[in-house]
Amino acid sequence: MNAPAGPPQAARRHFLQGLGLGASTCWLPAWAQPAATEATAPPLPVAQFFQRPAFSGAELSPNGQRVALRVGAVGQRDRLAVLDTTTMQLQLVAAYKDADVRRFRWVNDQRLVYDLADFQVAAADTAFAPGLFAVNADGSSLRSLVHREYVAHRYDDHRRELPWNTFLLNQTGPQNSDHVFVVQPDAVTDKGFDYYRLLKLNTVSGLAEELDAPKQAFQWLLDANGELRAVFTAREQRAAIHWRNPADGRWRQIREFERYGTDAEFTMHAVAPDGRLYVTARPGTDTQGVYLFTPATDQLEQPAVLALPQFDIDPEFIERNQRVLGLRHTLDARVTQWFDDTLRQQQAEIDRRLPATANLLTPPRRGDSPNLLVRAFADVQPDLYLLYNSSTRKLVRLGTEQPHIVPARMARADFVRYPARDGLEIPAYLTLPPGAKAGSPPPLVVMVHGGPWVRGAEWEWQPEVQFLASRGYAVLQPEFRGSTGFGLKHFTAGWRQWGRAMQDDLADGARWAAAAGHADPQRVAVLGASYGGYAALMGLVRQADVFRCAVAWAGVSDLLLLFDARWSDMSNAFKRHGMPKLIGDREADAALLAEHSPLQQAARIRAPLLLGHGRVDRRVPIEHGRRLRDAVQKHNPGLEWVEYEKEGHGWALPETQADWWGRVETFLARHLAPAKAPPKA
Repeated sequence: MNAPAGPPQAARRHFLQGLGLGASTCWLPAWAQPAATEATAPPLPVAQFFQRPAFSGAELSPNGQRVALRVGAVGQRDRLAVLDTTTMQLQLVAAYKDADVRRFRWVNDQRLVYDLADFQVAAADTAFAPGLFAVNADGSSLRSLVHREYVAHRYDDHRRELPWNTFLLNQTGPQNSDHVFVVQPDAVTDKGFDYYRLLKLNTVSGLAEELDAPKQAFQWLLDANGELRAVFTAREQRAAIHWRNPADGRWRQIREFERYGTDAEFTMHAVAPDGRLYVTARPGTDTQGVYLFTPATDQLEQPAVLALPQFDIDPEFIERNQRVLGLRHTLDARVTQWFDDTLRQQQAEIDRRLPATANLLTPPRRGDSPNLLVRAFADVQPDLYLLYNSSTRKLVRLGTEQPHIVPARMARADFVRYPARDGLEIPAYLTLPPGAKAGSPPPLVVMVHGGPWVRGAEWEWQPEVQFLASRGYAVLQPEFRGSTGFGLKHFTAGWRQWGRAMQDDLADGARWAAAAGHADPQRVAVLGASYGGYAALMGLVRQADVFRCAVAWAGVSDLLLLFDARWSDMSNAFKRHGMPKLIGDREADAALLAEHSPLQQAARIRAPLLLGHGRVDRRVPIEHGRRLRDAVQKHNPGLEWVEYEKEGHGWALPETQADWWGRVETFLARHLAPAKAPPKA
């Protein structure tokens, strides 16, 4: 298969003044009605940026005749509902007084499966497992499939519930039977679950059977018929890919490589209809592309299905009637590369009718239904879902995640690139506050993503960014070296560079923004969580001439403690084999790690600092925050400390978000205020 020439169309860069639906009808339930707000109204209260979504996660049934969706409201639980696309009637099929519907998926055209969460409690008060439940689209035949409480519960014919630590596989399967696929831990350590086994579960009877597969597995690939074809296994620092020969059913290891590093030649993603594998690989290239791989001959086929010079491809395949019609991936925003002419034309029509948003189309999995689900979004527009009928060309609005957000009052974001001091090009997102004027640069917040070995941001509505922009700040989000998604050179340039070149990228971004007239160089803050919290702290250690103040939460304060803390949920295998390569060796590099640890350099933290931590954080235990607080407060009167008793690694509750960002607003207003003019002589 060859991809059509040219890259997919990138997201638009327009303010969303309104949703132009032309002559299409618009069905909008009461819970999705937008709030009326005058353009001259004051900025939204902080809590309104961090509300639970009113509508989220719409999913088209396999035959395209129904849409399942999660609905909620302020102070209410998230519920599961089904919309009949013919009658446009909405049926509530799952609602709980003590829980929220979390993930959901179509099992077949008539039946759904879902699990639960409790979005009204923080980490310390989480009292039950997600469970797993199945229900028909009309709300009938509800069945509990997985035990909901954290107890050892035996599977038996009376209850037919699997143990609580059984989880839905992140693959749909063929969606043409009553079965789904679930995983259970094959080993448990003090860090959590370690290795899994795969089961096929009947959502009507509750009966399950384990599938034959290699042990120590973390990933499985099913073909279009629901047959298991490939498995990814790992043990300590080694990983392997195994393939099941469809002719004789035997498993064969086809690749083995180092788990942490660049030796992994490819990652498997999907099984093509002809049995080949879709994989991502770098065959002598810097960026990762999508290729077809033939397991029987161990051949990676050229040319690539899709490869681009500046972005790694992270594919999501779109199939219909066992044909791959396109793949979805991320450039500056999430986009779709269509291989099907009809869908390419339908994409063009939707883009003409919704010119202010990036628009992701999803066709039914099978059959000939004309319905397409559309997810529309922009930097100023939270996710908006619509239903498009390709026969009648009607575009029906279903709902938006945050109906009270008025796009015209939000701030625009642009994808930019700036040079680091060593010449490496750093991708970034720059958001300027509404009303920013040339010649009057606003204060700047450099927002550092966590990870750090992840893609930090996408072009979409981001509540933290929009909140800061609404308060008059420009926001720069660097994809500093070590971030993924921008090629191998960019990723490996960040190895063993915590507090060093990774840190320089942030200061270089602030200087670039100031030189370009986007920011006041005398009013710059650095802000982040997790690794971003570490970088914010190191900004005050190494770059106090650039950053006037810092905000850090759930942040790493000591690289030595990162290795030594036994109460962290960081796996022992990653500490032994991954961290020495990516951060540094605990013994050989101890002096270097101490030099680039904020706790060890606490005497140099003199600028104002807002520091926060959750008491039950297992990823970066609160000891990181408390030790740094104790070391800094002795000499720094500008230190502010907040500890959330029941929160974990980040803030789960909207009320915690509102409290924290309210503190951030007060802190930044105090320390990034314009400098007073010197008195006249």
